[in-house]
Amino acid sequence: MTNQKEPAAMKCLRIYASPDGESHFDEVELLTTKISVHPDAVSFDVTASYPASRVRFTHIPAGMREVTWHTVPESVLTVRLDGSVEYETSDGEVRHVQAGSFVLVEDTHGKGHLSRHSPEAQTVIWISLPNSLDLPPA
Repeated sequence: MTNQKEPAAMKCLRIYASPDGESHFDEVELLTTKISVHPDAVSFDVTASYPASRVRFTHIPAGMREVTWHTVPESVLTVRLDGSVEYETSDGEVRHVQAGSFVLVEDTHGKGHLSRHSPEAQTVIWISLPNSLDLPPA
């Protein structure tokens, strides 16, 4: 038995389009390292830095409900601050996303996905990622 610790990772739900234009879910693992910001502070896990080209704060009004099949114009990391959404991909899989979750949405071509919003108003941060969650060369 070894004392060597495996690198920790955070999981990120991803929506993507396959070459045939169908959308699917998978999970991306974001490797983390432990850092400490002060000798008296507990250390915590942090990922590498990813380039972002823009950040948008969105307010989805109460009662929006379903948004029919649509794609995104670019790779976007969405961070849901409140409310919830149910996503459906074109392969028929459905996932429910609660407040506090983040989703990498990359179905920039093809059929896209459905979004079924909870009845209450929602606040979502959209972070445009020109390189997706691929790390830039060192």
